Amino acid sequence: MKKEDTSLKSGVRRLELLAPAKNLECGMAAIDHGADAVYIGAIRYGARAAAGNSVEDIGALCRYAHQFSAKVYVTVNTIVYDEELSDTYSLIEDLQKVGVDALLVQDMGIAKNCSHLLPLHASTQTDNRTAEKVRWLRGLGFKRVVLARELSLDEIRAIHDAVPDVELEVFVHGALCVSYSGVCYASQHCLGRSANRGECAQMCRMKYDLIDADGREIEHGRHLLSLKDLCQIDHLEELADAGATSFKIEGRLKDVDYVKNVVAAYSQRLDALCRRKPNEYERASKGKVRYFFEPNLKKTFNRGYTTYFLNGRQADIASFDTPKALGEYVGKVKTIDDGGKSHRLVSIVVSGTAAFSNGDGLCFFKGGWSQEPGERGGERELVGFRVNRVEGNRLFLLKMPEGLRPGMALYRNNDEAFAKLLAGKTAERRLPVTMIFAETAEGFELTIAEGGRGKKVKCHLPSEKVLAEKPQRENIERQLTKLGNTVLSLKSFEIEGSADRYFIPSSALADLRRRAVEAFVEEFGSHEPVVNRQEGEKSGTLPAPKEYQQFGYMYNIANGEARKFYEAQGLTDVEKAFELGTEKKDGLLLMQCRHCIRYSLGRCKRLAKDEVEDHKWREPMYLRLGNGRRFRLEFDCRECQMNVYSI
Repeated sequence: MKKEDTSLKSGVRRLELLAPAKNLECGMAAIDHGADAVYIGAIRYGARAAAGNSVEDIGALCRYAHQFSAKVYVTVNTIVYDEELSDTYSLIEDLQKVGVDALLVQDMGIAKNCSHLLPLHASTQTDNRTAEKVRWLRGLGFKRVVLARELSLDEIRAIHDAVPDVELEVFVHGALCVSYSGVCYASQHCLGRSANRGECAQMCRMKYDLIDADGREIEHGRHLLSLKDLCQIDHLEELADAGATSFKIEGRLKDVDYVKNVVAAYSQRLDALCRRKPNEYERASKGKVRYFFEPNLKKTFNRGYTTYFLNGRQADIASFDTPKALGEYVGKVKTIDDGGKSHRLVSIVVSGTAAFSNGDGLCFFKGGWSQEPGERGGERELVGFRVNRVEGNRLFLLKMPEGLRPGMALYRNNDEAFAKLLAGKTAERRLPVTMIFAETAEGFELTIAEGGRGKKVKCHLPSEKVLAEKPQRENIERQLTKLGNTVLSLKSFEIEGSADRYFIPSSALADLRRRAVEAFVEEFGSHEPVVNRQEGEKSGTLPAPKEYQQFGYMYNIANGEARKFYEAQGLTDVEKAFELGTEKKDGLLLMQCRHCIRYSLGRCKRLAKDEVEDHKWREPMYLRLGNGRRFRLEFDCRECQMNVYSI
C-alpha cells in the first residue's frame, strides 16, 4: 500500500470556515455541516470558562475532523498566573499528543515557552488592529492573527498588503464585544470577573443612564453599550479579496442547533464563491456535504444583525432596547381576544404571512408599538411569551401578556418547527472517491483515489488467478463498492483491462475493500503531531499605542515569563496585569470602543455639526448603572473612538 499526492493548483488560496465548538457534539456537528476547522476550549485557560473540554474529547474531535483534512484549534487564550504556568505547559503538551493543529494564545509568557510545540494563532484577545501589531506578531513566530472585529475592509486589506505572509482570521458571525477584545476591564473592575480570564460578566449588556456634566439625564435605562450581532454572510467574497483566510463564527457557548444552522449557511456561501472563482479560491478541507434542511440565519439566536464597521462607521449597530434575542419579524397584532368572562383561552390574530407552530416563542416591545424592524422608538422593554395552540393565524395563549396591543410588531425568537427539524439528521459529509480494480503480476489491486487533489492509496490482493466461466464484473463491483457507514462515497468505479475474467471469492473481495478503505482513512485521516515551523525574525519595535503607554496594565502581564518576554522586547516600565491590582482605582481606562454613543444617538460632532448645535451636551458625559455607579466617557474624535473610564 502506498500513498500519492499532488500539489495545489498554483495561485489558488484556501478559504477556511472556522466554527465554534462548545463540546465534542458541537464540534462533530460543525464538521458534518461543512466547517473546515473548529475551535474548542480545553478544560482550563480558554476565554470562555464555561466551555471547557477534556483532552480525551478534543483528541476524539481531532480524529473525526482529520478524516476530512479539517483542523482543530484549541483556545488557551487567557492570561495565566505564575502558579498556573506548569499546569498550562502540561496541558499544551497533552494537546499536541492528541493531534491538535494549533493553539490560540493571548499570554506572551505561554507563547514564548510553547512555540516549539504547536503552531500559534494570536487570539483576538491580543488586540490586533494594525499592520504594525500583526508584523510584530509575525516576528514572534505567530502563523496566524485573529483581527479585531472592528476593522473595515480597507483596514483588513491594508494589513494583508503590509504583511502578506501571515494568515488573517476575521469574525463573520455572532455576538460583538463593545470594547476591543483583550482591553476590556469593566467586568473585573466592578465584579472581580476578568474577561481576560474567561469570566466576563457582560457589563456591556446592562442598562445605563446617560447623563451630562450638569447631571442632566439624556437617556434613561437603556442598553447603551449593547451591540447587535455580526452577520457578514453577504460579504465573504469581499473579505476574501481583501486578504482574509479564515472566516470565524463566534459562539463557543452556543448549542448544537446554532452550530448546525450557521455553519451550513456559511459553508454553502463559501462553496458558491469557490465555484464562481475556481482559479482563485478553494475550500481548506475535503468532502462533500449533503444537507437535509434549508439553513436560515433569522431563525437562530440573534439580537438583530449588523455588518458593524465593514464599510466604515454606520448607524444602527447597537441594540439599545434589549440585549436579548429578538429573532425574526413575523407580523403585527391584528386583534386581541382576552377571553372575557368565558374563561376560554385568550388569543391573538396576527396579520402577516408567517406560519406558526404550537410552542413558538414570540416577543414584542412594551412601551413602543407599531415599529417595523429597524425603526427607532423611545424607551422600550422586550417581553416574551409562548404560543399554546395555533389555528391558522390565530394564536391561543395561556395568559395574555401585559402591554400587548393591536398594531404591535411581533418577533419570533424560538421557532418550534425549525427546532424540531434541527433535532433530526440535518447533514451528511462524505469523501467522494474513485475506485479502480486492476490485475497485477502477483494478483490484484484496488486503488481508492480522492478527486480534485489527486490523493490515492493502493491495496494489494495476492492471489492465484483462476479463469471464471463468465465475467465477474457485477460481483466484483458489488463487493468492492459496499461503503456502508464509512466516510467515503462512490464517485465512480472502474475495472482495468480484463481483471473481471477471473474468479475471486466474495469474501476476498470484501476483505480487500475493507483493507483499502481502512488504509485510505488512516493515511489521510491520521495526523502526526504538528510542530511550529513558523520562522521568527527580528520583531522590531514593540507596538506601544498611547493608551498602553499611559495604562501599562493593557499589556496584560500576569506572570514572570510574560514579564521577561516584554523586558526582552524593550519595555522598561513593566506594569502588572489589571487583574493583579492597580495603584489607583479612579481614572482607569476600562474599555476602548469604536462604537460611539454620540454617533448612535445622532449627535456626532464631526459628522453632524449642524444638527447638534441645538442639543449641546456639557462634557464630560457619564454612564450610570441602576445602583448609581458611574463611568466617565471620553469621545476621542481624532481617533474616532470612545473610551470608558472609572471614577
